Amino acid sequence: MRLSQLFTHTSKETNKAEVSRNAQLLTRAGYVSRLMAGVYQYLPLGLKVLTNIENIIREEMDAIGGQEVLMPALHPRENWEKTGRWQKVDVLYRLSSEQGGKGEPDLCLGPTHEETVTPLVAAFVQSYRDLPVAAYQIQTKFRNEPRPKSGLLRGREFRMKDMYSFHVDQADLDAFYDRTAKAYMNVYERCGVGAITLMTYASGGMFSKYSHEFQTVTPYGEDIIYRVPDSKIAINKEIIGDQEALKDIIPNYKPGDEKKLQEEKAIEVGNIFKLGTRFSEAFGMQYTDNTGKLAKIPMGCYGLGPSRLMGTIAECLSDDKGLIWPESVAPYRVGLINLKAGDARTDQLCDDLYAKLRTADASTLYDDRSDSAGAKFADMDLLGIPWHVVIGPRGLEKGVVELKNRASGEKQELSVDSAMAKLAGK
Repeated sequence: MRLSQLFTHTSKETNKAEVSRNAQLLTRAGYVSRLMAGVYQYLPLGLKVLTNIENIIREEMDAIGGQEVLMPALHPRENWEKTGRWQKVDVLYRLSSEQGGKGEPDLCLGPTHEETVTPLVAAFVQSYRDLPVAAYQIQTKFRNEPRPKSGLLRGREFRMKDMYSFHVDQADLDAFYDRTAKAYMNVYERCGVGAITLMTYASGGMFSKYSHEFQTVTPYGEDIIYRVPDSKIAINKEIIGDQEALKDIIPNYKPGDEKKLQEEKAIEVGNIFKLGTRFSEAFGMQYTDNTGKLAKIPMGCYGLGPSRLMGTIAECLSDDKGLIWPESVAPYRVGLINLKAGDARTDQLCDDLYAKLRTADASTLYDDRSDSAGAKFADMDLLGIPWHVVIGPRGLEKGVVELKNRASGEKQELSVDSAMAKLAGK
């Protein structure tokens, strides 16, 4: 992509309506645009990042047997009344259709999809041979969030990967739940935040002893968690006073060990729950076991927000110059900077290298604008492109280009062939 052709551009000024670090950075860099509180438009570069994150999630869900579907965002009221959640979910957007009658809401926009996935899968499950099933989607969700002040971290409209699993018994659910927890950690590792993301024990509510959150530790976090020293395990604030829970979670627990827990700020980037049979029973979902008897179907629910994860990466992997995308999610791996656009030799070398990088599948954002060198360097840092290749007349005289790593700041002078070989080998 030639930067001169990109219809969006960076900004030196921060939108005063944005109070969160992620929204300030992503807006200034031209990745997203705020339409209204809690609602963002993804611009070309931002959509590339979001798509890269979603594809990583897809690969990890497929690897554990998940099957991707796409369900409607618009739900009928009757499904939510069957589960008793029509009036109980306070963030539900309720709508009235012309067919609803008397102006009463008869539809809602889905904040979650238990009410649609359960009858969907039930139509295809009759016997134990049809189980287990794990269906997931990546879809836009809607929640009437009263305080959408955290950029991509707390939105009214947002992207969510939600997966639902259906099992013959609790043991099968437990085993799949554990595999999903590992797959989630793989996602965070591949997206560059695995080292600072902790699996955090939380209340399981009425369905299980515990559920789990995945919390990325950062001083910009909204949540408070308590880390078990020398581990990647943490405890949610809501169960910190539960002695039985502490015995389960903290190795070799002794009374008073809770005082050694490390308080951390963090951003929740995912959660997983065991749902029991609440939703399957609400829709009359059963299966015939291997003895011919009808049996109940326990379910699991697994949420991971790609847009929220994008915001978390922006919060955690950035500095005073701008974003620092990991190669796995960056919109482009290489930023090619022409320091003297209009100079025949410089233009020719940049054009040749740009063509070679594209042929080598090294995705490249080519800054071919006539702006000053300082503006180009600042923009490429703000955009967070992992590798910068700088070409100018001075380097041409020496027969070298400058290669810079955005994350480390390390710079090297290399021949064009050596720089090409390094970038193509990534």
